[in-house]
Order: sequence, then C-alpha cells, then structure tokens
Amino acid sequence: MQSIPKLDLSDFTHGSNDQKLAFVRDLGKAYEQIGFVSIRNHEIPQHILTDLYDQVKNFFDLPESVKLKYDDSEGGGQRGYTGFGKEHAKNRNAGDLKEFWHFGQYTQGATVEVPTYPENKWVSELPAFNDAGEAIYKALEETGIQMLRAIALHLKLDEFYFDNKVKYGNSILRAIHYPPITGDPKDAIRAGEHEDINLITLLVGASADGLEVLNKHGEWIGVTEVEDHIVVNVGDMLQRLTNDLLKSTTHRVVNPPRELWGTPRYSIPFFLHPRPEVRLDCLPQCIDAHNPKKYEDCSAMEFLIQRLREIGLIK
Repeated sequence: MQSIPKLDLSDFTHGSNDQKLAFVRDLGKAYEQIGFVSIRNHEIPQHILTDLYDQVKNFFDLPESVKLKYDDSEGGGQRGYTGFGKEHAKNRNAGDLKEFWHFGQYTQGATVEVPTYPENKWVSELPAFNDAGEAIYKALEETGIQMLRAIALHLKLDEFYFDNKVKYGNSILRAIHYPPITGDPKDAIRAGEHEDINLITLLVGASADGLEVLNKHGEWIGVTEVEDHIVVNVGDMLQRLTNDLLKSTTHRVVNPPRELWGTPRYSIPFFLHPRPEVRLDCLPQCIDAHNPKKYEDCSAMEFLIQRLREIGLIK
C-alpha cells in the first residue's frame, strides 16, 4: 500500500444500507492493513478549522514568558502549554522539535456522573483561542464517535458499543507548533517515529507536509494535506483492545528540506480516549488459536500513565 485509503463518512452516516456496509468493510480492511484512512464529508465546518489555526498561530507567537504562565509540567502536560523539546518519542532520547498546547474534556452541564479531570487553562491574552479550541474539540469528538461506531460493526460488536465508553472520556486536543529550524538539528526531527496512545486520532490538516506512515513493507509513505479531509488512525489502545487485529501504525513528522528549514509547521490532532476506568482487556472475538492473547488486562488510565512515562511527560 503506497497511499492511505480515502473514504466518505457520509456513506456511513447518511447512506443506504449497502453504502454503510461498504464503508464498514473498507474501513476495517484499511485499519487491518495500515491503520490510517483519509475521511471526507466529516461535517466539521471549515470556518471553525480556519479560526482555530489562526488562533493557534496567535498563541505560539506570544512571548515565551507569557506561554510559560500556562506550563503544566507538574501535571504531565495534560493541560495547557508544553515547551519546545520536552516530549520525545518512545525509545528516543532526542526531544522532538515542537511545542504544544492541550485542551482537555469539557464537563460543564453534564447530566451524568463524569470523571474528575484537570481543568482547562484559560489564556487571558487570547479569549478567542479558548473558544476556538472548545468548538473544534466538541466537533471532533462527535466525528470520532461516528468512526468508532463503524469500527464496532467491523468487530461484530453492537454499533453503539463505544458510545458510553468515550462520552466524557479523557480525550485531548493538541495544538502543535514546529518552529523554523535555525541550526543543524542533528538526530532530532519534528516528531520521532511513534504510535499514538489512544483509541483513534483525528488530524485536521496541517500547514505543511511532513507526516509519514510506515507501511507493512517497512516503507515510509508521505501523507500530504488533502483539502476537506481529515486523517483518522488507530492508536495503541484500540490495537490492544483488538489483540493486534487493528494496526496502530508507526508514523513520524520529518524535517523539511534544508531550503525550507525557515518554514514553521502547525498541526492539530485530536486524541480520542475512553473514560479512565474503561477496560482495555482484549476482546474475546479477537482471540483464537492462530492469534492468542498478547496483552495483560489493564484499564485505560493504567495504560496511559505507563505511556506518559515512556515519552518523558511524567516521571
């Protein structure tokens, strides 16, 4: 596979029964083979995406002293600002060439019991930044739930199996700034090869190329921005839950050619997580004599803490 498959989410959400079944089949095949798809007709308004990218640029243009007011090192970087080079890929020592901001779950007005999460940090210098983050967070959460419904059907589960597991889940919206490269980066790249921690990741565009996916033949495939599409990939939690049936594929963000070192890059992935207490024990239907159980039982929170230690965000 030399490119990631492109699918139309409206076939699942508004199509005929045959279109819906075809979407589930094609999505399942893609996630078993490469773990990535590109989705159009995701119903996320372009104007809120454009607004967020504008506000993200405004935030990262703030002086370092202002950004550091919102540092969350003591909280493992789960909310607010994490400075340049602090995160590294698992099994790498060089820090990634990026800084980022985390928006977390919004529980105001909940009519059911919800987990206790750290509060989101409010940037007083840029009120519109906070509003834009909340708007896209909620839109991506709804799109993610639709994707999980299709995944559930592929796994021969009830279509709504994941709904109450991810509603008010520990999901994170990450706004990333890869600054211009001003000197020889040596072994460091914008984001080292890694797999995502969560169930699925939804990536709404990026301001420059650089994302690459490792296919099953060990070849790196460039994922260029596709207008009006979002990229949705499997994370480690879903791979674990499905006992490796669905692939959490290694990917990275490489440095641009030297003549483009002076070009910054912005990217906004949404990491869809379950609620902390949700079990990630392998599904029984994904275990058989040819594919024995590969993972010990654990909760989503236990797995998250383990991975945050591995990437250097908590000790």
